[in-house]
Amino acid sequence: MMDSMMKVWPEVNIKPWENLVKELEDGNKRIKWVDRENYAYWKGNPGEIPIRHELLKCNVSDKQDWNVRSFVQDWRQAFYERYKYSNLANQCIHKFKIYVEGRSWSVSEKYILACDSLTLFVKPNYFDFFTRSLMPLQHYWPIRNDDICRSIKFAVDWSNNHPKEAQDIGKAASKFIVEELKMENVYDYMFHVLNEYAKLLNFKPTIPQNATELCLEALACPAETLKMRNFMVDSMVKTPAQTSPCIMPPPCAPPSLNDIRQKKASLIKQVEMWEKNYWEYQAN
Repeated sequence: MMDSMMKVWPEVNIKPWENLVKELEDGNKRIKWVDRENYAYWKGNPGEIPIRHELLKCNVSDKQDWNVRSFVQDWRQAFYERYKYSNLANQCIHKFKIYVEGRSWSVSEKYILACDSLTLFVKPNYFDFFTRSLMPLQHYWPIRNDDICRSIKFAVDWSNNHPKEAQDIGKAASKFIVEELKMENVYDYMFHVLNEYAKLLNFKPTIPQNATELCLEALACPAETLKMRNFMVDSMVKTPAQTSPCIMPPPCAPPSLNDIRQKKASLIKQVEMWEKNYWEYQAN
């Protein structure tokens, strides 16, 4: 999961993470939050994913406006258009962006959180490696997955009445992505994961007698296109780290871990109560 989450995607023009995150930061500066479009935005491939099709039903119609603008991403069409309308750094123009998972977790999560927009995080069933570090009302706004249109509508209306709080949440999410998901931190995490797995091995790995050692460039040379090769070279680590990996802290004690879980659950319940009261008031 770690590899596919942070890797390049030349086939859909998604650049290496270190390059892309800088472009996202620049994209955030083009339009101030207060001047951005006042809708909850999502663009992606719905596939055969029920929750994404439910989200598409929230689009504006002549009967109802849920403050949602969702679009189907046609990658074939994007290819023919040379990805003119699919540049992630150009999509940070809405006050609100929706994260909704796919068949499992979605790599779009970090791109959405990095936009300075208030992320409307539809309740997930799957988690990326960093997701559990995020806190409701600090890094994102929780959205129900069983009443998605009304939940998003309330989130946007609440944010319009509390613009500073909404903007602060969006900026906190971007700061988390930029600072915590630096590649050196990701590599430290990968090192510790592999190291812990290695401790479970009951055999000693050896190099086969007729094995051929490959240089890093050899992995990029067979790439199908020049773009793929360039993307792979750009994502290659050029020099060894100057410092040792971070020291893994001890596991959280059960009471501490339970406190974190309870805090998250309490904040989500608080939002659901606000939402319930809002719709009851609207009905009167």
